[in-house]
Amino acid sequence: MDLSYTHRVLDSARATRRYFAKFDRIIDHIRSVTELSVGEKLISRAEADILGQYLGDLNNSFTALSYKYLMTNRAPDSGKMSIDKTESGFPVFSEIIQLAADSTQAKKHLNSLPDQERLKKDMVNHILSERTAPTTLQYALAQRIYYETLVSENLFLSQNHPQIVWVGKDLKRKKRRYIIHWASYDSKTNIPVVYLMVVDDTASRALPHDERRWPRVQDALMAQSLSELKLLTIAKGFDEDFDGLHPKSLRRFHLGPMHSHAFTEQHGPIRNVLAEAVGEEGLDWALAWTVETLISDGQKWVKSGVFKQAPREVYKLDAFDLSGKMDGVTDVTRALILPHRAYQVMEEKYSEQFAGVRRYVVGQNAKILSYT
Repeated sequence: MDLSYTHRVLDSARATRRYFAKFDRIIDHIRSVTELSVGEKLISRAEADILGQYLGDLNNSFTALSYKYLMTNRAPDSGKMSIDKTESGFPVFSEIIQLAADSTQAKKHLNSLPDQERLKKDMVNHILSERTAPTTLQYALAQRIYYETLVSENLFLSQNHPQIVWVGKDLKRKKRRYIIHWASYDSKTNIPVVYLMVVDDTASRALPHDERRWPRVQDALMAQSLSELKLLTIAKGFDEDFDGLHPKSLRRFHLGPMHSHAFTEQHGPIRNVLAEAVGEEGLDWALAWTVETLISDGQKWVKSGVFKQAPREVYKLDAFDLSGKMDGVTDVTRALILPHRAYQVMEEKYSEQFAGVRRYVVGQNAKILSYT
């Protein structure tokens, strides 16, 4: 496939800076939506805290990339970043892969570069003596900060391996409850995806301290981190593979796509909304936020081996959904986060086409209002 149809190269420093400035604000808005969702009882406090961790990691990755490409087309060998202009609005998957590769070599690069103070002094001396912009030194400083960020900050990578959070225990039923969470930067959609699974553990040894089960659990979950897989497929496979672990719920958060009149090519009604909402710079965007949820409705005993039985979860599915949009899940929540001007256009002209989509509207002072 010709990537020119799906990818856009940000070929100037100005475009790159505008792009990352937009995402810096958007990530802050997602944090606000996460907090608002707790108040609306759409997610739990624990889930919001976990999402906040991944949003922080995503922001760190984007901050690093903003320094990597800070001098695009202004300094020799500065490089240019590619984004998915049709399906996601996010950097393409290869950018995230390269970020991880660079992080493994970051300390070597830092050892070969002067420190920030030295570079800044050299820049001042260059300006005074040469009376020209010290672009080469500016590029070196940007790269220095890029590698420092890779070393010092947690990053959102292509695979973010499972972690476990203790929720509580039931002594009478001899079970512990955990939230297992992990994330990926989906290679097909170029969108960050976060998974949260609530699990009851009835084994004799606690899962985080079980060196036999926990590595297997991590490998199994990462292997299933594909957007095209149904939640039901992931949960049932996990339930069958680990007798002492019982997935009570599974959620998948799709943090995108990001639509922008300035950077992406939209299709359908969102294109018209953003085209008509064009005005003040930075307000021509909308971010899709989709949450898929699968919940256990009870257990049944099934044969496991010749003389053994094991409990298996029975998941609540929407049996009356004829469109296939909710196949393999209990519920799907679709939402858009967008500036007030775009929301006004949507409500005035296209509200029927967004029926069933929750709107999180960014008002004055970045305050978020929720509309259904």
